[in-house]
Amino acid sequence: MPIYEYACGDCGHTFEALVRASNTPECPTCHSTDLQKLLSVFATTSGTPEAAPAIPAGCGACGHPGGPGACAFNQ
Repeated sequence: MPIYEYACGDCGHTFEALVRASNTPECPTCHSTDLQKLLSVFATTSGTPEAAPAIPAGCGACGHPGGPGACAFNQ
């Protein structure tokens, strides 16, 4: 199920929608089906892994990426 970006022709709202083959997406603001599919851009990193921002390690209890004390599991 791909995620597409749309712009509403009625209210101008832009949004993303997970679209199944049998469903017709609608604007979450005005519920119009007059939509234009937008070209999506995607993020990439280039260079060495050292150039990418570091993601903190989790505490291992629940897998929260913020690390120890970041989640309510240990409270």
